[in-house]
Amino acid sequence: MITQQNIAGLEVYACHPARDAGKPPLLCVHGAFAGGWMWTETFLPALAAAGHPCYALSLRGHGGSHGHEHIHWHSISDYVDDVRTVIEGLGIDPVLIGHSMGGFVVQKYLERYPVPAAALLCSVPPQGLIAAQFHLMFQKPELFLEINRIMSGQGTDTRTLREALFAGEADEAMLTQWLTQMQTESQRALWDMSMFNLPNVYRMHRPPLLIVGAEKDMLVPAFLVQSCAQTYGEHAHIFRNMGHAITHEAGWQDVVALITDWLAAQLPAA
Repeated sequence: MITQQNIAGLEVYACHPARDAGKPPLLCVHGAFAGGWMWTETFLPALAAAGHPCYALSLRGHGGSHGHEHIHWHSISDYVDDVRTVIEGLGIDPVLIGHSMGGFVVQKYLERYPVPAAALLCSVPPQGLIAAQFHLMFQKPELFLEINRIMSGQGTDTRTLREALFAGEADEAMLTQWLTQMQTESQRALWDMSMFNLPNVYRMHRPPLLIVGAEKDMLVPAFLVQSCAQTYGEHAHIFRNMGHAITHEAGWQDVVALITDWLAAQLPAA
């Protein structure tokens, strides 16, 4: 069962296993234009069923968290502070799981704090967004222009959302639900990810890292996920026939299985 709470103005979802299996807690960090809601139908219950206490926050200005009125002024450093606030409020030492922008936030978090392990899913790489933006502009110019409309807060439709996030078939009801919950993203945070506040890999606490990408991701292409993995000296796990919305794409259960198997090898249950 998914529950909600508020920690210092930040919305936090939780899902707990039926019994204590001694496995480490997990904290999921969402991507741009989203909120903690993106984890609640798939990853949270599945990871809890595997024995992990699971949490997902909505960063400031997202979902049910405070700060919507100043959304364009929020920085990646602010988002790192939010992750820290939730961790301290929950009193846990979690494995961090970040998707897209959330993976970038996790990398910036590691500059300041240690964690037992972290998983980066279709994450913005430490080199930033510039290469991804040029790749999309040349490969899919119409989609590139439409994404820029989304970034400016003008909204989109299910066709664009499907093309941007999914490689396979996507349920229309799910797409419609996403459209009602997606929102404007901080322009400052987007600039931070482009060039102004890139991760300093030499300052990071370097836990075990799981690097995951999707073969048909249009927003963070697989070659950038591989570049991210090479930067950290890790192997890139690229899921075939998947798009950027790896939490909802057909076969998302395989991603959860990879995460739980990897965690069992890295952090055996107490």
